[in-house]
Amino acid sequence: MTEHFERHRQPWTPSEVQKLHQLTAKGMSLQAISKALTRSEESIKTRAKLDKLQIAKKR
Repeated sequence: MTEHFERHRQPWTPSEVQKLHQLTAKGMSLQAISKALTRSEESIKTRAKLDKLQIAKKR
């Protein structure tokens, strides 16, 4: 079952982008970041790629 986010296709705010940078720097997983930002994993992957961020792989 996939979670549905109300934020679908909403533009990223500067504070969300900043938080994404902080969470990836901490080495959080995609799933954890997705929950923290209430955005889909796909959205986060796309934004991370755009900002050249590395998301930690699940171990």
